[in-house]
Amino acid sequence: MKLNPEYKELAWQGLWKNNPGLVQLLGLCPLLAVTSTVVNALGLGIATLFVLICSNATVSAIRQWVPKEIRIPIFVLIIATFVTCVQLLMNAFTYDLYQSLGIFLPLIVTNCAIIGRAEAYASKNPIKLASFDGLMMGLGFLAVLMVLGAIREVLGQGTLFDGANLLLGPWATGLRLEIYQLDSQFLLAILPPGAFIAMGFLIAGKNLIDNKIALAKPKKLEKAIERVRVNFES
Repeated sequence: MKLNPEYKELAWQGLWKNNPGLVQLLGLCPLLAVTSTVVNALGLGIATLFVLICSNATVSAIRQWVPKEIRIPIFVLIIATFVTCVQLLMNAFTYDLYQSLGIFLPLIVTNCAIIGRAEAYASKNPIKLASFDGLMMGLGFLAVLMVLGAIREVLGQGTLFDGANLLLGPWATGLRLEIYQLDSQFLLAILPPGAFIAMGFLIAGKNLIDNKIALAKPKKLEKAIERVRVNFES
């Protein structure tokens, strides 16, 4: 079964071409502050993904009844409702991770990536497309969070999936991997300055890949226009 071209374009935009973290550079505050470990990144990424899908679907469903003059406050109210639901769920089932994420969980309300998709896409398209757009943008943001979290955790602590039990329960304690031993933590990688440096390398890597893809594509040859010179001399 072939995927609709519009869905393909939404997937390409959300996961790579217009990724909210690497290209639009939206939501950088939690992205840089929380990604000291993969588990923290995964927790925040799943919460953001849930809010993106639900808010996009809701905005799309009520788009015909929302006056243009007050659309932004209504969008923020919808987003805040779903963020509150996420907070209550995490407080009930993953309390330690909820405490670890701290203020950055309620700050999802002000994430420009979520408000931006609600305004730019969900308010103008059907529910299915809006929901899929939220899914792809959320997955793209989640991927950047996890890659950044993995880099910082490996460099800073020498581990991977440390504290997985905070999100997945006691059985996930065995998921912790010790890549190498450190006498003390590498603070530059764990603290926010390390996040800025790692993020810069990720953006540079993406730009390098895009340039290589662009160079590998066959260039369209422009047809040369043959000029005809007419000589009227006998």
